[in-house]
Amino acid sequence: MTRQKTNYLVDLALTTLFFGVAGTGLFMYFFIPSGVQRGRYIVYMGLTKATWVWIHSRIGILMIILVVIHFILHWKWIVCTTKNFFRKERCELEKVDS
Repeated sequence: MTRQKTNYLVDLALTTLFFGVAGTGLFMYFFIPSGVQRGRYIVYMGLTKATWVWIHSRIGILMIILVVIHFILHWKWIVCTTKNFFRKERCELEKVDS
């Protein structure tokens, strides 16, 4: 698999996970009562509050792992761009890994 395809798949997975975390987070914020005891065993859209929290946190953990992989894949670009930001001389990459 080429580096471009790998970057694309990681970014696609990150985007999908972002919408999963955002969706479950917004749903819990607006529709599930806060607090430990309130609403623990009540079913919301077929799932209990504990299940919603479990799904939300697992998606978040996967997202953290993929963010780390994303940073590793783009490390040369991050370093070069940071150098260009703080120095007058330009750092050039052989191939731009966006």
